[in-house]
Amino acid sequence: MNPLLKKLLEATHLTGSGKLAEATAAIQHALSGDSAPFSQPVPAASAARGTTTGDGSVVPDGLVREARASVTEAPPREPIVEPASAPVGEPAPAATRFEASSYTGASGTRRFKLFEPGAAASGPRPLVVMLHGCTQDPDDFAAGTRMNALAEAQGVFVLYPEQAARSNVNRCWNWFVPGDQKRGLGEPALIAGMTRHVMEAHRIDADRVYVAGLSAGGAMAAILAREYPDLYAAAGVHSGLPAGAAHDVASAFGAMKGASFGMPAGFAPMPAAPVSAHGPSTPVIVFHGSADTTVAPRNGDAVIAAALASAPGATRLDRDGGSVAGRRYRHSVWSVPGAAEGAPSVAEQWTVSGAPHAWSGGASAGSYTDAAGPDASVEMLRFFLAHPRTPRH
Repeated sequence: MNPLLKKLLEATHLTGSGKLAEATAAIQHALSGDSAPFSQPVPAASAARGTTTGDGSVVPDGLVREARASVTEAPPREPIVEPASAPVGEPAPAATRFEASSYTGASGTRRFKLFEPGAAASGPRPLVVMLHGCTQDPDDFAAGTRMNALAEAQGVFVLYPEQAARSNVNRCWNWFVPGDQKRGLGEPALIAGMTRHVMEAHRIDADRVYVAGLSAGGAMAAILAREYPDLYAAAGVHSGLPAGAAHDVASAFGAMKGASFGMPAGFAPMPAAPVSAHGPSTPVIVFHGSADTTVAPRNGDAVIAAALASAPGATRLDRDGGSVAGRRYRHSVWSVPGAAEGAPSVAEQWTVSGAPHAWSGGASAGSYTDAAGPDASVEMLRFFLAHPRTPRH
């Protein structure tokens, strides 16, 4: 029996025996100390004791969400108008708005922030939904990605849903929970409902709505792309995992290490997520650092494989290059055979050499960013705007 599987089985046995603290320690040891999801800091005392839920049970802090009878949050706060993010030395136009609000749907309530560009527009605008990683929030994610400044230049709305601490103690999106992986359920339904809410309240082009995320947010973006191809025209997954990669905490740890549950990385290929039952796969752009020790780079390969499942025969073109700051990368593009010249690709993958678990080309004003890599925000926005939604048959 391989060591990883043995240790995870030991942890499962300890959990069944009620020794939850020991089970948590066993999982941490199995993963060489990388116990917190996506390298997020977890206070030592909290990691040792776990979190006591409403029903008296205890779950390990970090990856595991708190048990909950209801996901309803505090009453909505009054909108807060703040200056939009902009490069240093370039103040945002006064007409731009970055407001806090909230959305309530059948699955509960989540807060969000919405960036509204100030530039005049002759018609409906595109919308990009940005899903933050663990321990982050909309302000942190907006600052690190600089997406608002880019969106202002392109006349794009940007929606930042905010995960609630009561739903996950580290504010991770619950991509590994079965009830948060399907259309019409849990967090996917909340985010899709929030997206539609913004579309109804503002002049949004329904054919140019996109979703992107980092880490846990990237994994949730992959789920939304699979479950809502009729809503999101394209998706960006940065340092994330494919939809359906895990079904509980133990399998989530295995998937993050680049393995099917109980299977060490390199032993067998990770299977591509199943094709959506709701339409053709959504075009996807993937960024992943080759030195990411939190979410194995082969997860990015699996996201691409899922996107190509409904595009048999797609041809691949690779280009090697280097960022201005010095990181090398491989940029791969998949196109459908026979497509007209200039037709949008079905998938793109950026593998950044030596990059850690961080947003490539991001700003130090936000957490989990790597300024040395190619600019993921620029490339994702380019990819999105080249992929308006096509009719689904």
